[in-house]
Formats: sequence, structure tokens, C-alpha cells
Amino acid sequence: MARPLRIEFPGAFYHVTSRGNERKAIFRSQRDREKFISYLESAIVRYGAIIHVYCLMDNHYHLLVETPSGNLSQIMQHINGAYTTYFNVKRQRSGHLFQGRYKAILIDVDEYAKELSRYIHLNPVRAGAVGTPGKYRWSSYVYYADRRNCPEWLVTDFILGYFSEKASVARKRYRDFVESLVGQEYESPLDHVAHSTFLGGVDFINEIKDTYLKRKKPDRNLPVLRELSSRPGLDQIEDAVELVIGSDTALLRQIKLYFCHRYSGKKLNEIGARFGISDSGVSQSSRRISDRLELDRALRSKVRRIKKRLYLSNV
Repeated sequence: MARPLRIEFPGAFYHVTSRGNERKAIFRSQRDREKFISYLESAIVRYGAIIHVYCLMDNHYHLLVETPSGNLSQIMQHINGAYTTYFNVKRQRSGHLFQGRYKAILIDVDEYAKELSRYIHLNPVRAGAVGTPGKYRWSSYVYYADRRNCPEWLVTDFILGYFSEKASVARKRYRDFVESLVGQEYESPLDHVAHSTFLGGVDFINEIKDTYLKRKKPDRNLPVLRELSSRPGLDQIEDAVELVIGSDTALLRQIKLYFCHRYSGKKLNEIGARFGISDSGVSQSSRRISDRLELDRALRSKVRRIKKRLYLSNV
């Protein structure tokens, strides 16, 4: 049976989610939520976790967690294990509370921290639980919007620091940043997860791979390792793009450049030579497509189809 690839190292950031078994509720009362939050706090005290963002829904939760000691498995065993024991004892039940293993996405924090925090904080709005995130009691958003009563263990300054060095300005800008998408359709940052494990660009993935995965032995139960062992070649990328994009010559070239730049692992001069442009031309063309993807839903759909052909998409 395939299992998720766990990559742990000091200073790593993760988006962690865990769902109830059979999608059943894991929080049935206010006391349940308070107890779960107490285990977040004890994970900080006992295992050095840093919690940046959280949101508790009825049948699942989201965390943005940092691991200074590189011990995510230990942290999550404590949180999920302690809460399962509490829940089962309280309700005189036995067995699994959570659906399989928790899901942990390793993130390039400078690239995705802001977007991911917004996505987590808007979860209750997307689910129809509240009209605005500030009305939801069981997420960290209220403490980002207003410092009053913020628990000592919750770290908000890191993400707010992307908005301003002045706390009051940062909070105002963060509120505007999050609430600007209320009632709007928007792309989830998780649409960009690669190999079901990474949220970051090709340089981030290559750095993690070269630093932490080189010595891992092949494992048939870890198909992600097999995917990471080889990147798509330039010919393979061009073939996949042509199959999806078709005869739109201008777009075809731009998408080929985008995929070659992001996913081939080849040097800019090698890609540039293939397409007859400069190194900077490769970067600029790739950036233009990245910008366009934020606004063009049809193009995002085509890019996802190309990723599937190249085994770069989410699992």
C-alpha cells in the first residue's frame, strides 16, 4: 500500500491536514475544540513545534506548522494520538478517529506562506459556516486581525511581517488581503502541490531532493521517490504540451518554455538555446505564463492536464 513521503528537517514548514474516519465529525462540542487546541499548545511545550495558523472544522483541521527540531512525526503523533484518546474515552468508543495518516505538504514558506494562511483562514467561509472569517471562533484569524487575547503560543508575527514591520499596519493589510476574496472564486494554492508532497517551485523541490532524498533507498510503497528520481526531458515536455495545447502556435511555445523552465531541471542557457532566446528571455516568458495563470481558469485547466501527463500533478 502506498504511503506518503515524509521529509523532516530542522526549520521545515508544513501544511498539515487530517480528516475524520469516513469523513465523520472529529469535533462535536466546544469542549472538543478546546481540548484539541490544548494539544497544539502542549506540542509546542513538549516538542518545540511552532504553530503559525490553525483552523478547526467539523470533520477536519488545517495547520501551518514549523518544526525547528525536524520532528513533525513526533509532533503529529502527540496531537492526533492524545486527541483520539481523549475523544474515545469521553464517548466510550474505540478504534480510529482519523482517516488514515495525516497529510503533510512541505512548503516553500517565502513563496506560499501568505497565500496558504489566507486559504486556511477562508476555509469556514468556503464551507458556508460563516459569512466572513472574523466571525469564526475556531481559527487563528481572529488573532491575526486583532492582537487582543492572542494566546502566547500562537505565532502571528512571522506571516504578518510580510505585510509591514509595523504591527497595526500589518494587521490592517492582512485583513484586507484575506477578506478581499470573500465571495470571490479564487485558485487554491494547493493546486500547485507537486508529487503530493511539495508546495514550491522547481528550485525548491530540487534543493530538498538534493539535500534530503539522495540517500533514500527505492521503496515500492513510496511511489513519490520514483517520480522524483527522474525529471521530464525537454522532448517529453514538448510532446505533452503539444498534445494538450494543440495548434495555438504562440501559446504552444510559451507553455513549452514555462514547463521546461519550471520542471526540466535544465539550465537556462540550455533551454534558451533550444528555443533561440536568451537566458533572461526564458525566465521572462515563464514569468508571464505564471502571471497569466492567476487570471485564466481555462489555461490553468490545460496546465493541470499537462502536469498529469508528466506525472507532476497532485495525487
